[in-house]
Amino acid sequence: MQVLVTGGSGYIGSHVVRELTDSGHAVIIYDNFSTGHRRLSEGYEVVEGDISDQNQLKALLPRVSAVLHFAASAYVGESVANPRKYFHNNVESALKLLDAVLASEVRMLVFSSTCAVYGVPKELPIVESTPKDPINPYGATKLFFEQILAAYAVSHGLRSVSLRYFNAAGAHTSGTIGELHDPETHLIPLALRAALGTAPPLTVFGQNHATPDGTCIRDFIHVSDLASAHVLALEYLGRGGETTSVNLGTGKGTSVAELLELVEDATGSGVPHTYSNSRPGDPSILYASPAKAGEVLGWKATRDIREILLSAWQWERKLAATAYRL
Repeated sequence: MQVLVTGGSGYIGSHVVRELTDSGHAVIIYDNFSTGHRRLSEGYEVVEGDISDQNQLKALLPRVSAVLHFAASAYVGESVANPRKYFHNNVESALKLLDAVLASEVRMLVFSSTCAVYGVPKELPIVESTPKDPINPYGATKLFFEQILAAYAVSHGLRSVSLRYFNAAGAHTSGTIGELHDPETHLIPLALRAALGTAPPLTVFGQNHATPDGTCIRDFIHVSDLASAHVLALEYLGRGGETTSVNLGTGKGTSVAELLELVEDATGSGVPHTYSNSRPGDPSILYASPAKAGEVLGWKATRDIREILLSAWQWERKLAATAYRL
């Protein structure tokens, strides 16, 4: 199948592109490079453009059978400080993408969503029927787009799978691609860079969470496992699958304190760190039930937290040793 991947030069998108091509699918990357990196899409057909440019999209869509949509703003803190940007990029511009899709013959779409749609869950593990109550504009925009997709399934026959990520981490086993965010806000690269001495000491938010060691617990999933789910979601739609939403997680969590110990095991270096107050609204524990992903897509995570850390460590050492930067 030939597919259009919006935001295919970003962290997750670039891993999905490789998984798609390894599975025999043909890919066109569509990216405005506002946050993505050309180096992550080297060797692939790339069209530079914005998802709000309907004319450019209408020229591309006749060449593909499906769209995988990753192009979005994705920093929780920034969404609180600048919600206008998030509603513009993640909803208004995304609606223009959908208008172009509906004007074409494409009726399959895989959407990059997030566990942020749930907010602070009252029960664990989080299942797809857990009430959706996002506590920041980022989560709100993702939930709104999921609701748009559900409505368009009824009105226009646009079938979609919304994949709700938990904490994506790690790097491709080839060592050629990994996390390149600016600014970097994710825990694992920040911890590894602190261990390497290429970044300041890690700030750990909170020591008094309702967890065994007092630090937050999160469900870390290897980015390549995440990528494989997108291929399965595409193939599910190709078989006639109906619109649905699916959690992508491992089903268990790792605390920040446990993670720091695992980083030391993986790197041989301690992680310099300081403690700060818990962030308002930051859930103490988040982890997914992956049951529906197994039932609907035939998917499960195959890499554990140690494999995540080792792949990320290989990538971070490459960044530290070379000019492979932004």
